[in-house]
Amino acid sequence: MSRILRLTALAVCWVPGGCVTVTAPDKPIVINLNISVTQEVVYRLDGQAKSLIQSKPGIF
Repeated sequence: MSRILRLTALAVCWVPGGCVTVTAPDKPIVINLNISVTQEVVYRLDGQAKSLIQSKPGIF
């Protein structure tokens, strides 16, 4: 009985030894990236700089 059990266990272990194959796809892989980049620039002027720019607009 022990010999039959060993042979059966060996046969069961032998059967699932299948082959796995990996192949490259036929078409190229396409990745669409829709990215929106928005930037805001916020500036603040102190009182003296603001009054100087208003009094002499030709500075810049």
